[in-house]
Amino acid sequence: MDRKRSPREEAQKRERPRSAGPFDPREQQDPARDLPDVLPVVALRDVVLFNFMILPLFITRDRSVAAIETTVNGPHFVLALTQKNEEDDDPAENDLYTTGTVVQVLRILKMPDNRIKALVQGVARARVRKLTTTGPYLKAEVDYVTEPEVEHDATVEAMLRVARELCEKVMALRGVTSPELVKLLQSVDEPGRLADLVAANLRMKTDEAQKLLEIPDPVERLRRVTEKLQSEVEVATVQMRIQSSTKEGIDKAQKDYYLREQLKAIRHELGDAEEGGAEEIEKLKEALEKAGLPEDVKKEADKQLRRLSLMHGDAAEASIIRTYLETVSELPWQKLSDDNLDIKNAQQILDEDHYGLAKIKDRILEYLSVHKLNPDTHGSILCFVGPPGVGKTSLGKSVARALGRKFERLSLGGMHDEAEIRGHRRTYIGAMPGRIIQALRHAGTRNPVIVLDEIDKVGTDFRGDPQSALLEVLDPEQNNTFSDHYLNVPFDLSKVMFLCTANQLETIPAALRDRMEIIRLPGYTMQEKKAIAERYLVKKRVTDNGLAMDEVNIGSDALEGIILNYTREAGVRELERQIGAVCRKLARRKAEGEEPPFSVCGKDLKELLGPAIFLDEEFEDTLLPGMAYGLAWTRAGGEVLTIETAVVEGKGKVLLTGSLGDVMKESAQAAISYLRSHAPTFGLDAGFDDKHDIHVHVPDGATPKDGPSAGVTLTTALLSALKDAPVRSDLCMTGEIDIKGRVLPVGGIKEKLLGAMARGLKKAIIPWQNEKDLVDIPADLREKLEIIPVRYYSQIYEIAFSEEARAAKPKPRTRSKSTKRKAQGSEVATSETEQADNA
Repeated sequence: MDRKRSPREEAQKRERPRSAGPFDPREQQDPARDLPDVLPVVALRDVVLFNFMILPLFITRDRSVAAIETTVNGPHFVLALTQKNEEDDDPAENDLYTTGTVVQVLRILKMPDNRIKALVQGVARARVRKLTTTGPYLKAEVDYVTEPEVEHDATVEAMLRVARELCEKVMALRGVTSPELVKLLQSVDEPGRLADLVAANLRMKTDEAQKLLEIPDPVERLRRVTEKLQSEVEVATVQMRIQSSTKEGIDKAQKDYYLREQLKAIRHELGDAEEGGAEEIEKLKEALEKAGLPEDVKKEADKQLRRLSLMHGDAAEASIIRTYLETVSELPWQKLSDDNLDIKNAQQILDEDHYGLAKIKDRILEYLSVHKLNPDTHGSILCFVGPPGVGKTSLGKSVARALGRKFERLSLGGMHDEAEIRGHRRTYIGAMPGRIIQALRHAGTRNPVIVLDEIDKVGTDFRGDPQSALLEVLDPEQNNTFSDHYLNVPFDLSKVMFLCTANQLETIPAALRDRMEIIRLPGYTMQEKKAIAERYLVKKRVTDNGLAMDEVNIGSDALEGIILNYTREAGVRELERQIGAVCRKLARRKAEGEEPPFSVCGKDLKELLGPAIFLDEEFEDTLLPGMAYGLAWTRAGGEVLTIETAVVEGKGKVLLTGSLGDVMKESAQAAISYLRSHAPTFGLDAGFDDKHDIHVHVPDGATPKDGPSAGVTLTTALLSALKDAPVRSDLCMTGEIDIKGRVLPVGGIKEKLLGAMARGLKKAIIPWQNEKDLVDIPADLREKLEIIPVRYYSQIYEIAFSEEARAAKPKPRTRSKSTKRKAQGSEVATSETEQADNA
């Protein structure tokens, strides 16, 4: 008689793991012979069970727990179905695949947290005919899948061998060496079972494994598994290669670290270890990596870095290499600033910074427009040529501001050493890069605007020729591989915008001039200087001297007085200084307690600036015979020169005074030759040059004067003296004359005519070939001066002299007493000489 168990014993019995003997499908031909048609359903999240696969399952969901618990006392079989979406916690009928595996529950272990750990084994494939949800778990009516019998021919045997070999190869590549698993693979001769065994151990996605499960034909299933094994072999091979290379890299890094630590210890024992030396080398290495060096530069930098790492920190060469590497790491090898190519904005900036200069601004805007349409074009190297103070350097600043680029200025005036451009070689103590590379290092970008200032004042001596070094810098076809002696590696200068400035072109070599596009900046007119002062200079100087704009009022007449009487220049630097002097006087008044505002007019200039420095010559209503007004072009702009001539009886001597240059002396000789050859035309005695001495003088003798443009003025003054007839006093002229009487073109027409207008003259004669230059003169100013173009001097003769003067005959000239005495003395000396010779 069985003893009745206590409640405690019943609980212990329920908690004891239940087990069943393993199910071997090989012992029965029909898997459905002893299996029920209705089975509880266990939903699996991310795994597909195959036949003959033994797997532990952790059951947590209530329905699955209830399904497993039915196998404790009843049949030990459930249907394992994989859910389509592993995120679903409570899958419905449509969320499960319809083909699954009937598994035998071998063992159950209930965990303290109410989870169940079950050990299951797949025994048969089954398709769901119907799912029901009555009760605490799902039930399924199933149809078992019977695999067709397979005839073991050569093809099947070959597929079995290939599958085994590939499986062994995958295990070898993964580092899994299990003799038992190899023996198990060799013992399986059925295609379906081998396919299921291999598929259960392959890493496949859930949908791929499900498709393989649904294949009933064992041969087809084995073929699919073989294809998957082949892909797995390829993946495992690549993975092994990656792991091997990674391991080699790690081993090398560990080896380098170990050797480096050993080297550090050796240096420490020798007493020559420098604190922070390794950290400094590491910082240099990081800086070089961040610099984005080109390949050839990187090789040189790595070479020098290795040399530095093997040197003592106090070695002389170590500091040279360290400085070199720091320079290389700080250069902008890849850094480019973004260009602002808004042409209208550029025009606005140029107009804000500079008054006038319309042609120069147009050329700069054309340059920027071409760069906008074709950023890869090299373009021209612009060279601004003009007198001092007209704004050449500030134009470069405006271009940089318009483009949004960094601005750098290199003053080349007085440079004699070629190393200033190309740098010094590192073998010299105190070597450094050239000024081009230094400018790029300071700018921090590879495309700044660099102004080469005063390029016409570069010298040449035994230290080299800097102008020849500039040939490579300013050649767009060569400067993309510019070689600095210090760097000893090529640097690309093709993105740099170079602008040059010069006061004159004569001292610039022809090869260097050929690389630049010359843009001439003429001097400012009085009207332009006045506008510049009103717009820029007054405001700047008032602010610099601690005053406010509403406290100072400098009138237009005061500005005109400063320009005419205190400055004589083409630019505006002296004008700015004089305005600053006025503002300083006013600032002192304010500091002494006088209340602003202060007004300055023309009559106040003498008190503020002292007596006028420059006084204009007072023009007479009627010129004396032998005088004529000519036009000259100086650094201060256009000037009116008075040319004076005197003709006395003599022996044909010509005297030229007034610091005249060789060209101007030759113009005087050409004028005399022309008048001699055309003496009858002008009513002159054909031998006037043999009977008279001629003296030509240009006042302001301390100022050197030269050039051919005074030729027509010299001719007119000389003709006036010979005929003793005056020239029109409201007329001035300019032009070169040849011995045939042709009037040839000259330069500086704009400045000369503006100077004539400023002096109040009414008419001006110019060469006919200079008529094209009148477009540069404003229309309102042209109305104040009658401009007469001429081809031949005969036209000037008719304009300069009145009809009465042209008809007048030359008056006879008598020598003075001193001249007679000299002549008599000469005759006496001659007779005495003749007597001595006869003796």
